[in-house]
Amino acid sequence: MFYPTQRAVLLMGLGLPVTLVLAVLNPNLWAVGAAWIALVFGLILYDTMLAPAPTQFELDTEIPVSLYVGSKIDVNFIYKIKGSRKPNSPEMKLTLGDRLHVSPDVWHPDFEHNQLLGCFRITALRRGEGDVKNIWTRWTGPLGLMWRQIKQPLGKTVAIIPDTRLVKDKAIEIFSRSAVHGQKMQIERGQGTEFDSLREYMPGMDKRAIDWKHSARHRKLHAKEFRTERNHNIIFAVDTGYLMCEPVKGIAKLDWAINASLLVSYISLKYGDRVGYFGFDKQPYLFTKPISGTNGFPHLQNLTAQLEYSSNETNFTLSLSSLSKSLRRRSLIIVFTEFVDTTNAELMIENVNRLIKSHIVLFVTFKDIEMKNLIEAEPKTPRDVTKAVIAASMNKERDIVLARLERMGVQIVRTDIEHMSTAVLNRFLELKRREMI
Repeated sequence: MFYPTQRAVLLMGLGLPVTLVLAVLNPNLWAVGAAWIALVFGLILYDTMLAPAPTQFELDTEIPVSLYVGSKIDVNFIYKIKGSRKPNSPEMKLTLGDRLHVSPDVWHPDFEHNQLLGCFRITALRRGEGDVKNIWTRWTGPLGLMWRQIKQPLGKTVAIIPDTRLVKDKAIEIFSRSAVHGQKMQIERGQGTEFDSLREYMPGMDKRAIDWKHSARHRKLHAKEFRTERNHNIIFAVDTGYLMCEPVKGIAKLDWAINASLLVSYISLKYGDRVGYFGFDKQPYLFTKPISGTNGFPHLQNLTAQLEYSSNETNFTLSLSSLSKSLRRRSLIIVFTEFVDTTNAELMIENVNRLIKSHIVLFVTFKDIEMKNLIEAEPKTPRDVTKAVIAASMNKERDIVLARLERMGVQIVRTDIEHMSTAVLNRFLELKRREMI
């Protein structure tokens, strides 16, 4: 692709008034103006021939696979130019999707050692999948009369994930019982129902663990030791409907839920459990088979980028029934969702009731701070009284729904947005201790 520069247009346009003036003064001199235009046109062609062709440009770049929300990274774009022709006044421009921001808008690279080096700073604006679309490069010949341009499609997708670097720090604190003296190997004995070993009975051990058969054989009391069971299925069912996309303290409820799920998922992987994700709004659109091992945590982080913000109403009937069919073994299902109207809540209760027959369900929802403020605010006008009454009525209906779920056997976590991660983690660890999974 090539087109004239501003200099070429000005030189070409300069010949028109000269031609008109000469034609008025002496009609026989009109050819001088035409010759001027032909001369400029010839110079443009000559300049185009001296500029390197796009086929001589070979791009070398490395696009990151994932970025944390709010993080910045410098990405280099290196063009290796074959041949001896030199590009003049080179410019580079990078086009990205809505979730990414680039600076500067146009980069003016230097030509050194037959290479053009462009460096752009990419900023991740919001969680999701960001598109790195194209890199545009243009240059002129030595006369600066004709632009030559190349468009290099990149077609890369960058997973923009929550910043979970604090997740691992918190997990290390949990698993290291003596953080001051460094990490220690821990053998989780004495809890759980899975047999670990047989040892001589000591005072203080649970008498119910005595193995009478082996005790008679060895003529000494021997007791069984148990360890915490592992390899449980943990499924995070994340509602991405419009209610979960409402911002709370500048961050969408969905992002608060994802941060909490990533903390619990890392702890689960450290415990030896298997973790998977299920995303849904008007229909289920994401289901991953549970994976194990802390090496799989980056994969789970990338999966959260596929949990898109949605403007659709959540269909609990279709989504939860689909989840039930997808699970082949008993699992702990941690549901992050939000509801307002009782009609939708009834459908949710009906489908959760089917899940609870085969699985254990942990239901996580948010305390509505705005509704609480409406109820507790001192009314100054009749309009304020109406708002408070309606808010109190909605809050009461919400409590009734949660109470019904709790009577069904569903584990409920209702907490402030800032303490969600800690509250969900504490309930998860409690379920592990009680061997309810």
